[in-house]
Amino acid sequence: MNIVGVPYVYQTGSVITDPSLPVKDVDAKVNAVAAFYDRTFSFFGRSASALLTLPYIWGKVTGEVGEQTRSLTRSGQGDMQMRFATNIFGGPALTPKEFAERAPETTLGASLTVEMPTGQYDGTKLINLGTNRWAFKPELGLVHPVGRWTFELYTGGVFFTANDDFYGGHRRTQDPMLELQAHVIYTFVPGLWLALDGTWYQGGQTTVDGVLNADRQQNTRIGATLALPLGRKQMIKLAWARGATVRVGQDFTTYGLTYQFRWF
Repeated sequence: MNIVGVPYVYQTGSVITDPSLPVKDVDAKVNAVAAFYDRTFSFFGRSASALLTLPYIWGKVTGEVGEQTRSLTRSGQGDMQMRFATNIFGGPALTPKEFAERAPETTLGASLTVEMPTGQYDGTKLINLGTNRWAFKPELGLVHPVGRWTFELYTGGVFFTANDDFYGGHRRTQDPMLELQAHVIYTFVPGLWLALDGTWYQGGQTTVDGVLNADRQQNTRIGATLALPLGRKQMIKLAWARGATVRVGQDFTTYGLTYQFRWF
């Protein structure tokens, strides 16, 4: 199966920074639109998929630097992402007819997402759209269907390479981040479903030229997703999420709208 789509995301809220920095009351309004292509295939007899995402981002950030209020805008290409995912237990590779006739079963899968430093970046600026580093996210996911209900549990980590051109030529590194996700999904009819989502993540403390920053994250987010079918080949997804507890980092409310088209 092939899927192409265009997601749009709007995020608004505050950014909680390291208390030792001369920056406070940071507020951001960020828009992002992307194009993605996803294809499923057989990988050693199991269902697998490969996904490529290309984002474009624009937004405005305001905050107090010292005792002065400043604002800036940015627009340009974000970092490209690629993801490979495969089932390990359950979920064999099937033809469309076999897939339609097979009853859902408990499935364990794994994925690897790679974020590449292709986004707009300027080492003389503190805020950029790109990160100027690689990021790798391995993840395990367990899916358990019960009638019209589906329960999902994911766990994974994000590992970062160093940014050797951080704000004036400094070297910035970041510790790995651990993440847990839980999803409860109810399917009304095939293609029409509602999901309640929760995410917990911690870690990610940064170091600049060997000096630790007080920016270790330990945050939770909650959200919901509604999928609406448009015939047999098209779908619209509506998404909402917000921070439940935020220690350091983005405390954003997120609104998303995705259109996707699929064919076999």
